[in-house]
Amino acid sequence: MLASVSAKGFIFIMRYETPDPLHPALLPGLIAAEDGLARLDERAARHVVAEGFRERGQFFDAAAALWVAGELVHVEDIVLHDSHMDARAPSHELTIAHAVLRARRRLELAEPGWALNLPGLNALRGEQGAIPAKDDRSEAPDAQPNREEGGGAADDGDDNPLANEFAELDAAMARSQRLLDFHAGSLAETESPLSPERMAPERTGAEPTGQLGLLFDEDWDEGARLDAWRGVLAAADQLPACLGAAVLFDAWERIEPLRRQHWLGSLLVGAYLRSRGKVASHVLAFNTGLKTIRHERRRSKDRSARLNAFLEAMAVTADLGLKELDRLSLARTQMEMRIKDRRSNSNLPGLIDLVLSRPIVSTAMIARHLGVTPRGALNLVRELGVREVTGRGRYRGWGVI
Repeated sequence: MLASVSAKGFIFIMRYETPDPLHPALLPGLIAAEDGLARLDERAARHVVAEGFRERGQFFDAAAALWVAGELVHVEDIVLHDSHMDARAPSHELTIAHAVLRARRRLELAEPGWALNLPGLNALRGEQGAIPAKDDRSEAPDAQPNREEGGGAADDGDDNPLANEFAELDAAMARSQRLLDFHAGSLAETESPLSPERMAPERTGAEPTGQLGLLFDEDWDEGARLDAWRGVLAAADQLPACLGAAVLFDAWERIEPLRRQHWLGSLLVGAYLRSRGKVASHVLAFNTGLKTIRHERRRSKDRSARLNAFLEAMAVTADLGLKELDRLSLARTQMEMRIKDRRSNSNLPGLIDLVLSRPIVSTAMIARHLGVTPRGALNLVRELGVREVTGRGRYRGWGVI
């Protein structure tokens, strides 16, 4: 199904037509994506550098997610920010990239189908601890204890020394709410938000709730749009895994359930492929392949062209993943040859694991991870022969390219 919004903000749900998996225009891309992801999953599940491959993929996918959104964030900045070793004040884009990184890690630790359920989606969008729209305690029979039965505290200020303070806080919150409502246009233009009639807090049992219009669009019903997107899951399950993932991502792009977390759709592609068992070894770094597809193809008006673009992105992701495994395997072999005759308590094996699990490492990261001094970290890097990737004087970083 798809959702469209009218001028008044009402959502009309339209049926999402399921594509034919045997359509001649989709078959080449579908076969390439299925074959590539199967090869990647088989190698990533058994490879000696599988753990480092998964960790590095988290950072590369986070940077690629911002690239797809039209923002440039350097991978080394994400690594340093994740280690609380920022070289500069973090930008807004860097904060979003780190949110993508945290969401990916949460998907890696969760069950395969957790992110596709409503509790998982609510947790990823930060709604698991949201305040309900209506406070049920205000209407519950036992919400206000009966003074005659001797239960609870008294309502008067004599028994509660903080009653006056709480009353002042309630009045201040009520005045603030009236002021926000006034500027939002909910009050009459001639009525002042600070009038005596509006100064006292209302005791109706249902306090006005809702998200601030300055941060959220009140006409954008995220819950209804998420339900519309989840309605496509049943149709996607009837298709091959790769085509089903492409259909889900296309529906996410068209429905746009979350305006402030639109990047979550690409992560759900990897979660869906993992739940289907197509890429069970890790959460696919779908953004690394998606950023190689031209914007005109990703946002084409023809759905077949969009689905082909998403299938090609999966195939490119699989190809990049296989090359990354080969690169890490070769680097590990070369570094292990250098420490072949080292003592058993050497810190060099730990440095190898650290280098293979991060796109870039700095002196401070090595020193903290291995428990050595910065001078000792430089000596270990020189002995291991890791390539320097920054070439800066004040800030030096090393990694496997």
